[in-house]
Amino acid sequence: MNAADDVILQARGLSKVFGGFSAVSDFNVVVKKGSVHAVIGPNGAGKTTLFNLITGVLSPTAGCIAIDGKEVAGARPDRIARMGVVRTFQSVRLFASMTALENVQVGRFCRTHGGFLAALGRIPGREGATEVATRRRAQELLAQVGLSARRDTLASELALADQRRLEIARALATEPKLLLLDEPVAGMNPVEVQQTGELFKAIRDAGTTLLLTEHHMSLVMAISDTVTVMNYGRKIAEGAPDAIKRDPQVLAAYLGNEAAA
Repeated sequence: MNAADDVILQARGLSKVFGGFSAVSDFNVVVKKGSVHAVIGPNGAGKTTLFNLITGVLSPTAGCIAIDGKEVAGARPDRIARMGVVRTFQSVRLFASMTALENVQVGRFCRTHGGFLAALGRIPGREGATEVATRRRAQELLAQVGLSARRDTLASELALADQRRLEIARALATEPKLLLLDEPVAGMNPVEVQQTGELFKAIRDAGTTLLLTEHHMSLVMAISDTVTVMNYGRKIAEGAPDAIKRDPQVLAAYLGNEAAA
């Protein structure tokens, strides 16, 4: 097998400049299929800008981005999503007036021919095969993230940790090849963080590659295959979690005494 076949995402010389400020500068990264790859760094390091570049929210000032070997730098977000690259956000973005089940169904209908609006317009009492399959898969995904019992609860009425899990379920409903998670355990307690870490490993084992940013270092070190460290928009270190813990530049820039413990 060609080494390139193992790569789902590659960025080369990636830069993004806002006015005179360089948010991402000459950044290179390779994400391998079937891995959990973490990008960490202090606030303002450029992590969210990097995610916005990968998903097409922003166009790069310079550099290349390839998904499965296909150049996508500057492509529209919908095209990148159709290629199987989906993300969650630091701030939860759910349909507040829909139930948990409906939120996941919306994500699932992105992969069907009829679409969610068509499903809403169907004749009452007649549920087509697509709707049945979509509801069944949405229920399976809610079970996977531990929300079966809350499927009929409005998204706005869920606790923050449950909202974050629901957003992951909705993202999974689109059948992503690469799932980008932007601070996915922010606001969770230690038990919830541990449970979510197990969920991430299960998602990876089921065939979805994960690229995440996260400040919760114990989670990053426990589940990541590779860790890339950013500071001031540049990559300062990359490697296995154990190596990153001991890297002097990383300790000075971000991890500090917590990582050395």
